Amino acid sequence: MTFFLTGATGFLGSWTLRHLLAQGHTVRAIRRPSSSLDLVADVADEVTWLEGDVLDPEALEAGMQGAEGVIHAAAYLGFEGKRSQDRLMEVNVGGTAMVVDAALQAGVTRMVHVSSIAALGRTEDMTHCLDESAEWRDSPMNTGYAASKYRAELEVHRGVAMGLDAVMVNPSIIMGVGRLSENTMQIADRLAQRKLPFRPKGGSSVVDVRDVATGILQAFLSGKSGQRYILAGHNLSWETILETMGDALGVVPPRKTLPRPVMMTMAGLFEFGSFISRRPAVLTRENVRLSMSVSCYDNARSRAELDMTYRPFQETAMWIAKGYRSLRQGG
Repeated sequence: MTFFLTGATGFLGSWTLRHLLAQGHTVRAIRRPSSSLDLVADVADEVTWLEGDVLDPEALEAGMQGAEGVIHAAAYLGFEGKRSQDRLMEVNVGGTAMVVDAALQAGVTRMVHVSSIAALGRTEDMTHCLDESAEWRDSPMNTGYAASKYRAELEVHRGVAMGLDAVMVNPSIIMGVGRLSENTMQIADRLAQRKLPFRPKGGSSVVDVRDVATGILQAFLSGKSGQRYILAGHNLSWETILETMGDALGVVPPRKTLPRPVMMTMAGLFEFGSFISRRPAVLTRENVRLSMSVSCYDNARSRAELDMTYRPFQETAMWIAKGYRSLRQGG
C-alpha cells in the first residue's frame, strides 16, 4: 500500500518508517525544510518527501492524494514547561484537526493516530491499571502534553463521526535507539557518564519503539474504527528500569532518592532558570509529580485484537546500550 506519514524524521516516526518500508509499503512523508534526516539517513532515498508540516493543509492534502493509509505520528512534546502550552495546543490539537480534515477530503482508506497513555488521564489516587475505557478527569497529574493529546483524540472522534475510518494507538514510555541527546538515549548517556545523581521513586510502563512501530501497522490492518489500543510493554518501577539499563551499560545506577519537597524545590529553581535563559528546564514540577507516582497500564486489548507481543525490557536495554556505544564511538 501507499502510506502518508507525519513525524517521519522523529524518534518514533523513523522506526515506523523503517517498519513500513520493510513490509514492502510505499511511503510519502512530510517534513519541514529545517528537519534533520539523521535518524532516517539509511532509508531516506526510499521515501517521497514533501515539504511542509501538520499546520499546512495544502501540503497535507497533496501528500494524501492517492494514499490508502495515513499514519499521524507527529507531535510536539513541550519540554519547556508552561511556555509550551500554546504550542502544544496548536500542533497536537490543531495539527491533528488538519490531518483529520485532509484525510476526509482525500478519502483515504484508513488513518492511524498515534496518541499516548497520557491521553487516558491520571489522578493522584490511581489504584489500578488503566485500560482503553479510562475516562479523562482534570487532575494536577495531567500535564499540558497530556491535555493536548486527549483533545487531539477528540478531533479523531470528530473525524470518525464524519465518516473517517480511524484508529488510535496509545504507547507508554517509548524506549529505543535514537539521538544521543533525546529520549531514552539521554537517560543512557546520563547513566553511563554517572550524571544521574538520584532516581525517581515511582514507576510506569515502558515499551520498545520497534514494538510500537509494529503496533501502528497492526492497528491499521486489524484495529476497530474509533477504538484506542494501548501499546504498553511492561509496568516497571524506575528502580527496575534504571537497574536494567545500568546492567546493560555496565554501570551502577543511582541508589539515592530524594523527598518530594526537595525535588519540587529543585524543579522550581530549574524552571526559573529556564525562564531567564529561554532554554528547556532540565527538571520541571510536572516531571517530579509524574516520576514520584506509580501508574500501570493494561495491554490486553492490543494482545487480543492486534495480535501484539512485546519484547522483554532486558532485550530493549541491551539494544539501547549497543546503540549508545556505537553513537559515542561515532559509528
